Amino acid sequence: MDRVQLLLLGLPILLFCSDVVTLFAPQPPATPMPDRHRQPASSAFQPGDDSSPDADAAASAQETQVDGPGFGTTVELKFCASCSYRGNAMTMKSMLDTSFPGIHVVLENYPPPFPKRALSKIVPAIQVGAIGTLMAGDQIFPRFGMVPPPWYYSLRANRFGTMASIWLFGNFAQSLLQSSGAFEVYCNGQLVFSKLSEQRFPSEFELRELIGNRLSDSQFGKNLEKVWS
Repeated sequence: MDRVQLLLLGLPILLFCSDVVTLFAPQPPATPMPDRHRQPASSAFQPGDDSSPDADAAASAQETQVDGPGFGTTVELKFCASCSYRGNAMTMKSMLDTSFPGIHVVLENYPPPFPKRALSKIVPAIQVGAIGTLMAGDQIFPRFGMVPPPWYYSLRANRFGTMASIWLFGNFAQSLLQSSGAFEVYCNGQLVFSKLSEQRFPSEFELRELIGNRLSDSQFGKNLEKVWS
């Protein structure tokens, strides 16, 4: 076995082992939610205290900063992580943070339906079975009382190219099964835009208007009107 054959054999095995490790690796811990109900500091203004005008101004500025037009509103951007939509989600998050100070934007992966997720877990097992059959088919087929079919010998004649093809097509199928093609926008738990329904991405102006309309109907609408006026 020359170096080229070793490379063709070792590369698919190495990448396949990497896929298996990634598949069964534990999920990273969730990012803790920021505490939006933080207690005032001990140096804050208290009723009955003879504080200076500077302290009053600082307390007023702190209250204005906390009670922004988007304070208390949560926007969830659920997108297909395997479709490389994270860049779009980060752009929309930056736009919302700038347009509505105090808003809380959450980025989440939108998983595909359960049947597709289940099939994506089976693909690595099929890859292992196909490669194992290719390497040891002479012993596997007789155990089941079968004669190796002619196509088996044709594939085995170019076993290294066949193994590489199994790995490539398997990873392609797994990528398709893990993609949902979604970019869903929720405002306080209510769906405001769905790429699955519209078959397109929202523009920044459109998303700003959709979220702004939701804020105008909430208890923070007065603050939003002051900012836009």
